[in-house]
Amino acid sequence: MNGKSKALKAAFPHTIPIFTGFIFLGTAYGILMNTKGYGVGWTVLMSLMGFGGSAQYVAITFLTSIFNPIYALLMTLMVNARHIFYGISMLDKFKDTGKLKPFLIFGLCDETFSVVYSVDAPEGINKSWFMFFITLLNYLYWALGSAIGGLLGSMIEFDTKGLDFVLTALFVVIFLDQWKTGKNRRPAIIGVLSSVICIIIFGRSNFIIPAMITIIGVLTFARKRLAGDN
Repeated sequence: MNGKSKALKAAFPHTIPIFTGFIFLGTAYGILMNTKGYGVGWTVLMSLMGFGGSAQYVAITFLTSIFNPIYALLMTLMVNARHIFYGISMLDKFKDTGKLKPFLIFGLCDETFSVVYSVDAPEGINKSWFMFFITLLNYLYWALGSAIGGLLGSMIEFDTKGLDFVLTALFVVIFLDQWKTGKNRRPAIIGVLSSVICIIIFGRSNFIIPAMITIIGVLTFARKRLAGDN
């Protein structure tokens, strides 16, 4: 077995929870796209080229309303602004990844960030290819879910109310898994407390960006101390 195959085999188990969530969430997205008149081809193309998760849900509204590129740009930036902090956090991880770096950056969604940031490649496994396959598999899961949803939506009528809750459930599963397996739980506690405080101060509709700034700030300030606790 060559190095790439070993990296793929090592990466796959870490993506199983995301596979479950992305299949259901992608299916929900495909069904919603179909209800707006977009077939499976457009749905899959959007997932492969856009790969924006929550932004793709928002984009459904853009596709069915008056063309306003400035508003679409600002709304997408606001919805996915947290990815700026993901990118900053991954500077060290993505260092020396060479030709794989562009795709690692493109595929850095919430769930992939959660896994890649917290999981190190097993001994003897190339780190860059390990992260690449985690990213690639999650990317393909989302596209597959979108395709399934597009096909089902064209054949069966669905009540789409509540389908987007799959994303919340996925985050809970990932968090609990990391809580059980992680040795140092202080970053998780910092994240939860920062989010709760920001919800109280800014409200549920506006807390994400302030919470991310707070979390990054606290973790950066306490980086050496937290690293010493590992």
